[in-house]
Amino acid sequence: MTNHLLLPLAAILATAATVRIHAFLPTASYPPHAPPSSLTTSTSLGMDKKAKSGGGGGRGGGFAKKATATNIRTKKAKRSSDANFAYAGSLRPHDISPMRIVDPASVLSIPDYAIDGVPKRRGSGSGGGIEVKSPEEIIKMRAAGRVAREVLDLAGSLVRAGVTTDDIDAAVHAACIERGAYPSPLNYRNFPKSCCTSVNEVICHGIPDSRPLRDGDVINIDVTAYLDGYHGDCSEMFVVGGREALDDDGRRLVQATYDCWVRAMELVRPGTNYNVIGRSIQDHVTPLGYSTVRAFCGHGIGSVFHTAPNIYHYAVGQDLGTMEAGHVFTIEPMICEGLADPYMWQDDWTATTVDGGRSAQFEHTLLVTADGVEALTGKIEGSPIQFWEEESTIRGGAWLGTSKDARARARVLNEK
Repeated sequence: MTNHLLLPLAAILATAATVRIHAFLPTASYPPHAPPSSLTTSTSLGMDKKAKSGGGGGRGGGFAKKATATNIRTKKAKRSSDANFAYAGSLRPHDISPMRIVDPASVLSIPDYAIDGVPKRRGSGSGGGIEVKSPEEIIKMRAAGRVAREVLDLAGSLVRAGVTTDDIDAAVHAACIERGAYPSPLNYRNFPKSCCTSVNEVICHGIPDSRPLRDGDVINIDVTAYLDGYHGDCSEMFVVGGREALDDDGRRLVQATYDCWVRAMELVRPGTNYNVIGRSIQDHVTPLGYSTVRAFCGHGIGSVFHTAPNIYHYAVGQDLGTMEAGHVFTIEPMICEGLADPYMWQDDWTATTVDGGRSAQFEHTLLVTADGVEALTGKIEGSPIQFWEEESTIRGGAWLGTSKDARARARVLNEK
């Protein structure tokens, strides 16, 4: 799940770019009647937009204060299209089912925001810097990443015409709990669902609802699992109806997004400056005519959902710090076939492209190892290999990392 970004001034000046903080400074190119909430900015990690707390308040409720299975608020959050709101594309909001509950006794642990929607802990890196995970923490993060991968594979298997994104959310919710994990997005800053489902022009943070999927839709499913005190975060693209249902432009967009993502991940190793990630992504997609979203970024992750470092998916002309073995973070570029300026729906979560063009995204939780990088949310036995993986010019087949162990496991998967 992406980090909603308030860009540092130095980064803005260094890139000499006009960056719309929180993505919505008004310009003539934006659709008219943008909601007032779209002008709100946030300095916090995650998407903190007037989040309400206490007693399951805010959008759609959440955990009640005692966090028992019987007193959790389940008021229906009905989201209807507003005739006066100018949507950028053809997608419209549909009804949202009641927030699903988690009995705290059914999972190993719940995050600190589960009750009131407000994350309280920050990362414990030295001097506010990037955490170096201990061997014990890495074991737990591998387990959380494995659960996230299993659940994402399950969610992807449900993608077909007629299935609603709420159906997918219900399956994600149940699958996390079956594995002893809490679905991390649920009630995070009052987010009302257990995963994010971003269809067509939705860049990120789409709320699962009652809209049936249609052949030719592209959908990103973003799953994060909180297991035994640690988060594992991943997302992937899926095509409703498969390759043949997707037009050529859509195939090129998804392929370019996947390739720039893998290209950036291949650069991760100890001693590398974090600024190479965004430069690599931008250098790959810009010549192809695509744009990369600047208002959202990857993030450090561990016992805290969003922490240092911020991972920029575009070129930043400054020192962003050096990778070390034990650093864990996400890379999750959002690539658009048109303009990359996001436009916020009235639910204060769903970010679409401003021009209605499609967007694509992939995400892994990555561990910097002594000899490279390992995808903690990498594919496992039984994971499907998608056409963009098979046809990648960067590295064909399942990508699990560059470390010796990761390459060995990838060879086994790709030989099957």
